[in-house]
Formats: sequence, C-alpha cells, structure tokens
Amino acid sequence: MERTYLLPLLLTTLVYSSLGHRGGRSPSASLSISPDRSQFLEYMSFSLSCEAQGSSTGWRLKRYTATVKQSESGVDWGFNQSNYVIKTAKTSDSGVYWCESGSGEHSNAVNITVHGGAVILESPTLPVTEDDSVTLRCKYQATPSELTADFYKDGSLIRTETTGQMTIPAVSKSDEGLYKCNNSEGESPVSWMTVTGWSSASLSISPDRSQFLEYKSVSLSCEVQVSSARWRLKRYTVTGVDWGFNHGSKYVIKTAKTSDSGVYWCEARSGQCSNAVNITVHGGAVILESPALPVTEGDSVTLRCRHEDKKTKDTSSNFTADFYKDGSLIRTETTGQMTIPAVSKSDEGLYKCNNSEGESPESWMTVTGPGPVRSKSLSRLLCSLLVVSLYLLVTIVLLVKCRRRRAQGEIRVPRKTREDQPGQHVEE
Repeated sequence: MERTYLLPLLLTTLVYSSLGHRGGRSPSASLSISPDRSQFLEYMSFSLSCEAQGSSTGWRLKRYTATVKQSESGVDWGFNQSNYVIKTAKTSDSGVYWCESGSGEHSNAVNITVHGGAVILESPTLPVTEDDSVTLRCKYQATPSELTADFYKDGSLIRTETTGQMTIPAVSKSDEGLYKCNNSEGESPVSWMTVTGWSSASLSISPDRSQFLEYKSVSLSCEVQVSSARWRLKRYTVTGVDWGFNHGSKYVIKTAKTSDSGVYWCEARSGQCSNAVNITVHGGAVILESPALPVTEGDSVTLRCRHEDKKTKDTSSNFTADFYKDGSLIRTETTGQMTIPAVSKSDEGLYKCNNSEGESPESWMTVTGPGPVRSKSLSRLLCSLLVVSLYLLVTIVLLVKCRRRRAQGEIRVPRKTREDQPGQHVEE
C-alpha cells in the first residue's frame, strides 16, 4: 500500500524540483491553497489561487497528475485559470499544482493527495518556517476524531497519541520528512513536510525620506518573503535602544515628533536583523528631502530643500537654496531642488541645504552598485560559451588528427619510381 502512494509522490516531487525557483530567482507569483493541507478525503472541497505581485492577470493554474493509465499521465493543459475551487474532490484530482505565466515563469508547486480511503493525515502542504508550531492530525472520515493514532516519519514510528493529533512546538530542519499516520480505521497516505529557514527581511519607509518636519506622518514596514509575523520593528534613539517600541512588523507614526528621530530596523526572534534606516524629525522650518533607502548607480535622484510656514503649516521648496555635500557647497538652485541625472558612487555622502528661512539637518545618501545580472541570462551565456568551447575543441582535435593521418600516409606510401616497377612510366 505504501509503495502505491510513494511512487506518485516521488514522481510529483521531481516535477516540483523542475518547476520551482528557476535560475535561483524568487518566483513573482505564489500558489496558495485553502485549507492549507496536503491530503483530502474524497468529496471534500479546497481552493487554489495564484497570488501574483501586482496582478494575477496572465497567470494560470496548471497541474500534473499521475493516473493509473500511463497514457493519461502528464500536464493537464486544459486546467487553465488563476483561481479554482474544487467543490467535490476526487482521487483523480491528486497531483502537483502550480501557477504559470504566459512568458513561462513558474510559481512554487503544491503536492495534493485526494484519498479514497477512510483516514488522512492533515499536515501543511506549504513550507513551514523554523520555530513555527505545527500540529499533525490523523483524521477519520470528514469529522475530527480522537482515535488513538500512530505517527510515522520516514517509515519509523515517532509517537503514539491518544488524541489523534501530534504537535511539534518549534519545528526545525530535522523535522522535515515524509509523514503518515494510522489508527484502528486505517492508514493515511504519506505526505512530505518542508521546513524552511528564517527568510531575510527588509525595512521599507513611506514616503522614502530621511528627514521629516514635526507632526508629519511616516509609515514603516518589515517586508518579508514568507511571513512577517515573527519580525518586529526596533529603534535606537539618543537614549539607547527603545525596548518598549514593540509595534509588530508595521507601524505608522501619524504625528511625528523630534523624539521619534533615530535608527529603525526589523529584528527576528532568532536575532536576525534587516537593513537599518536613519530618520530625523526636525523641529525647525527647513528640511532636506533625500532618499532614506539606498539608491542604485545610474538612477536619477532629486533633492529638495523644503520650508514650512509655521503659521499656515504649508510647505514649499520654491526658494533659492544652497546644497552642500560633505560640508562643501556644490550647487545653488533657484527652484529649491537639485537633480542628479545619474548617480554614481562619488555622489555618496552627507548632504544638507539652506535657504533664506533656515538650514536643514544633515542626511547620508547611500549609493549601491548596479543589480546582479539575471542568473537566467548568465546561465544562457555560460551555456553558449560551453557549446562554443566544445565546438572549438572538437574542431582542433579533428584538424590535428587529419594532419597526423596525412603525414603518416606520406611516410607509409612512398611514391613509385622506375626502379621499383620497371617497364611502367610514372608521371612526375
């Protein structure tokens, strides 16, 4: 029985490997499933959805099934929509599901088993993160059961639970593997549970500025690929680390004060940290609007010397302003703003400005190098170089062999002379 389920699983796992994360890039769409399970009893319902960055338009669900008849196995190209609800699941709905764009990009893949028997193992089909709490349930028919169940990992019994469910309080990579369960009513199919490490996070700020006037608003967010639930915003002010600043992974400062000035970052429970952003809330009348996040070489960057009328609270940059970098005057602009059409590493430094209404604080602008070449293009380049190199190598080897054979032929077959064969005329 176990081999019957294991063969399709291995087959679909191979398909999963060929689809996921091509070229080492993160997919621009992800496939979600509700409820998040890898096994379903027949006639149960579940839904699948392509979650794309921006819009799911152009992305379509695909599935690979492994049926009894080999001729019926393969990619189900007729399964072609971005959202789908299977209301009454059948065993023929078992397979690998993924999202695919018109250009051939793929999302993550999900392995689903619809079981015709009486017992299934409820385990997450999407990857779980290290330190997450995971509960596996040995379910009988469509109702929760409290039958004593045995739980197996990679074929070995790991636990017997009288409640029919097993909880791993904090999963680790060692918990990754092939799980199944059985009770007095039968045995479940096997399902693979994937455990991923902590994903990196980046701190974003909106609007992207390093300086703010008092009573303006600013929002901060920890951007994480998998889940931001375990990341928290932290900040360091002139008085030290503000441990009381505990607002989750997102926070909006509605009316900023000078006491909100400081360095902000995201921190995971494991101690991993994101990039840091330095924010200055200025109590004066003039600020320099410059990007708080790093800018890329070649980008166009505009710095604005902004003034606030303390009576009307109106802001404007229509004043002649002097712009300074690392303490030296670099430009005077009558429009109150300075544009660098294509920044380079030499533009990195400490900037400030002043006008007739006052002087701004200083802010550091970071310039990073251009982004890495896409691995897909790099792989194609390497592949082309390999093919060309092999072609040249084969050509050189063939030329060398031809020359050797020609040289050997001249030595072994000397020209015939009159002395060798008298009576025959040999043309010179």
